[in-house]
Amino acid sequence: MSAGSLWQSALDAVPLLIFVVDEDMRMMAFNPASTSMVGHLPDTVFRRRGGEVLNCVHHTDSAEGCGHGPTCGECVLRNSVMAAVQGQRITRQRTVMELVRETSVRAVELLVTAAPFDHDGQRLALLVLEDITELSTLRRLLPICASCKKIRNDDNYWQSVERFFSSNLNVNFSHGLCPDCARTLYPEINDPPSDGKK
Repeated sequence: MSAGSLWQSALDAVPLLIFVVDEDMRMMAFNPASTSMVGHLPDTVFRRRGGEVLNCVHHTDSAEGCGHGPTCGECVLRNSVMAAVQGQRITRQRTVMELVRETSVRAVELLVTAAPFDHDGQRLALLVLEDITELSTLRRLLPICASCKKIRNDDNYWQSVERFFSSNLNVNFSHGLCPDCARTLYPEINDPPSDGKK
């Protein structure tokens, strides 16, 4: 196996979203794990800017496209890439991107890492994105009903705990009874009458 194919195989095996981009955030390459966020074939992504490929809600704010809108100067992805192209390393910078998904806008929380990457005499950036949206959902304060224990979602709709976790975190539940509830609900099974026999 050649060194090039070994590195490509290693890159393909990494479960994080990895992109190789130029100083204008134009996509040069990405690994298979990134297709979950990109949702395009490589030939339709090549040389397009990151905001266009990821479908950032702001990529159409300017006629010139991604990088030219009024909020693009604050974009953590773009600023991290620019720093990397200048030789700096940015490690796990936290940001929230609003991405258009079909007919709705979804806030995605990311950790952004960018590092300089030289290829054929051109300075590029290796951009690594970690989607921590689910983890942040778990850590945030969840409004829960004190009586029935339903959780209020972002649309102000009350859901059962099971439905909330299933729809927001892709977590499924199995059900059982803790020892205290089992004794309360089924005392005859858990505490059989003593007849003096062992």
